[in-house]
Amino acid sequence: MGKVAVRVAVVCGVAVAVTAAVVVHRKMKKSGKWEKAMEIVKDFEEKCATPISKLRQVADAMLVEMHAGLASEGGSKLKMLISYVDNLPTGNEKGLFYVVDLGGTNFRVLRLHLGGKGRGIVSKQFEEVSIPRSLMTGTSDALFDFIVAELAKFVVQEGMDFELRPGRQRELGFTFSFPVLQSSISSGTLVRWTKGFSIEETVGRDVVAELTKAMEKQGLNMRVSAFVNDPVGTLAGGRFTNNDVVAAVILGTGSNAAYVERAHAIPKWHGLPLKSGEMVINTEWGNFKSSHLPLTEYDHELDAETLHPGEQIYEKVTSGMYLGEIVRKVLRRMAEEAAFFGDTVPPKLKVPFILGTPIISAMHQDTSPDLKVVANRLKDILEISNTSLKMRKVIVELCNIVATRGARLSAAGILSILKKMGRDTMREGEKQRTVIAMDGGLYEHYTEYRNCLENTLNELLGKEVSETVVLELANDGSGIGAAILAACHSKYLETDE
Repeated sequence: MGKVAVRVAVVCGVAVAVTAAVVVHRKMKKSGKWEKAMEIVKDFEEKCATPISKLRQVADAMLVEMHAGLASEGGSKLKMLISYVDNLPTGNEKGLFYVVDLGGTNFRVLRLHLGGKGRGIVSKQFEEVSIPRSLMTGTSDALFDFIVAELAKFVVQEGMDFELRPGRQRELGFTFSFPVLQSSISSGTLVRWTKGFSIEETVGRDVVAELTKAMEKQGLNMRVSAFVNDPVGTLAGGRFTNNDVVAAVILGTGSNAAYVERAHAIPKWHGLPLKSGEMVINTEWGNFKSSHLPLTEYDHELDAETLHPGEQIYEKVTSGMYLGEIVRKVLRRMAEEAAFFGDTVPPKLKVPFILGTPIISAMHQDTSPDLKVVANRLKDILEISNTSLKMRKVIVELCNIVATRGARLSAAGILSILKKMGRDTMREGEKQRTVIAMDGGLYEHYTEYRNCLENTLNELLGKEVSETVVLELANDGSGIGAAILAACHSKYLETDE
């Protein structure tokens, strides 16, 4: 085919698509379907509203739950789990340490060489591995055997620079981003799975023992020196380089937070007196639930369809795993009740979780005049090509509604932690600086979400206090923190000093 013919074909193809979009839009306006679609969007927006007064109610309700969770086990929807991390890093830690970081649908293996005082992290290598969906709902042995097999491949690549001293085991930090009840710094039983995992036989078992069993089975001579949740690891990683870090928040596939609590404020702690007078608490705030949360019928529907209905409600409106699915559910209703995409509902729009949060982030942040990114995502993911610019603007607005609600509710959660630590107000004559280490792909990559969260937190705190609170991106924080905590609890610590 000649160049002219190809050019004519392309132009004709574009013209047909544009004409189809215009026809769909005109049909909708004539039949009143457009008004119906806009009613659905307006109703959704109103139900997602997060005025400052509501956010303060959310923060206060979470604060009440935090107190209850610290008072007794099972006393609150917030587990407020004791991490057994009562001494945070000093920056003097040294040695070679590995990490397994299991946080969601992917896990990472890391190798860190810590140089000791003044040298920090000498080198870092890591690999990310996708977990097959079948293993997320299979058996405990299958999951941990898979993780250890990947870890073993990574260890083989160690090289001569990292030669282990004779008679020593390699030491491992294990970041595990699911609720566990810890009994020491290197052991803990699984309370429940979240984020799409559901392996019932693992619940109630010591997760470190499960990993150790898999390592022994495959002849991998390693020991777990530190077992931590991801915000605890992120907090430790942040403190390694900045003494002002007192809390950490994860906003990625899931959502969670940890902070430094005073020992006397933990009534359920019955262990030995803490020399530091402090303990890092893993809040497990994803499970927070309150009548003050602005939930819609789409949220209730999503919750009912998840593996753990009625649980992780706060996480289901704030975290990366679910934002795209909420947008999909609204779009599907618009397609079914208002023929938003034409006379038939696009088949792909019926597929659960087909709209991942990276997709809605890309559409939300599309700055092109004709919203070309939105058009391309709709075509590539949902096989929808007949959209007008006006329709694409509505889709961007839907993404904005969902992301704004999630970001503002996350800011309310941070406010509750600042309140618990007494850092939401200024004390006379006291110069305080509060740094919160932030980690997770949602916070790092979704700029509109991040900016909205930060602006909302500033609004909640007021000008004077907000100038003393810093949200600091801690890239790879949970993995680095687990390695540093493994160094803090190394069985070779005394011989190395």
